[in-house]
Amino acid sequence: MSPNPVLAHLVRNNWMENRYRGAFCVADPSGRILWSAGDIVRDIFPRSALKSLQSVALFRSGAVERFALDSLDIAIASASHLGEPEHVRAVRNFLEKIGCSEDDFECGSHPPTDRTARKALAASGVSPSQVHNNCSGKHAGMLAVARALDVPVKGYSRPDHPVQKLVRACIQDVAGVELAAEKCGTDGCSLPAWALSLHALATGFARAATGEGLSEQTAAATRAIVGAATSHPFLIAGTDAFDTDAMAAFGGNLMSKGGAEGVFCGSLPQLGLGYALKCDDGNMQAAETMAARLLLEIARPDERQKAFLLARSQKTLKNWRGLEVATLQAVGFGHLADPDA
Repeated sequence: MSPNPVLAHLVRNNWMENRYRGAFCVADPSGRILWSAGDIVRDIFPRSALKSLQSVALFRSGAVERFALDSLDIAIASASHLGEPEHVRAVRNFLEKIGCSEDDFECGSHPPTDRTARKALAASGVSPSQVHNNCSGKHAGMLAVARALDVPVKGYSRPDHPVQKLVRACIQDVAGVELAAEKCGTDGCSLPAWALSLHALATGFARAATGEGLSEQTAAATRAIVGAATSHPFLIAGTDAFDTDAMAAFGGNLMSKGGAEGVFCGSLPQLGLGYALKCDDGNMQAAETMAARLLLEIARPDERQKAFLLARSQKTLKNWRGLEVATLQAVGFGHLADPDA
């Protein structure tokens, strides 16, 4: 099998230091492949890029109605937040609505990912708790599903728990594929991590944005999730994060979600497209440049959006003294697509 193509270069001063290989797929809701490169049929772990599809369980379980969850709650349930104060408040408000506490979480604790929030927490003398975990919003959503199903919340992270059985069914419905039990791992936050192909992911995200190929109930759920994410982009990630800044730049015309180990997935609702990409070696900075370059090709950006994506598709790296020492740039994507085409 041929290796995936090189999609990013790291040049240190005037010498090539690294080449990053990857694959991507752009598809419509029918699964028709509009553009791709590399191996798009091999199953990969999308990790947190799958959160918006997992959130469909909030609707199917009846949790949204039972607990009067709003768009802020739905957004934080689909987030990989940086642990900033606004994120922590959103998660705690969610927990209060469903009658749960941080002690019910099964995600584990870590300091805020955002440097400013991390320093502020340390200066306050307060130890990080599970609410600071960047997946705490998703776990609040899982707790809400358990409460709505009237099943025990304890053990909600296990693959055999009713919550995870429902989540699995929701992912399968949206992506249109069967999830193989032998390709289920454990994510960093202890929830099941399901493997899907880039083709299935791109198709699923196109279906999520348009509702095409989905039941009326599921289509309403996915549109609400996409709407919540694009309306509250800061909750999805945070300060200077690609997902947040890209969605803010595009308004409601882009849903973007990254996942660990170099994955980005998303939807372009007005164009009816979904996309998925992975950087082979998991480098998130390289994957971000690839995602930005892909969106330059397919999103029909205006001049302001194009400027943003160009800046994110080529990064100047600095050392601890502030010296410019390297350039990380997406390559191999051809010429920019004509926005009026």
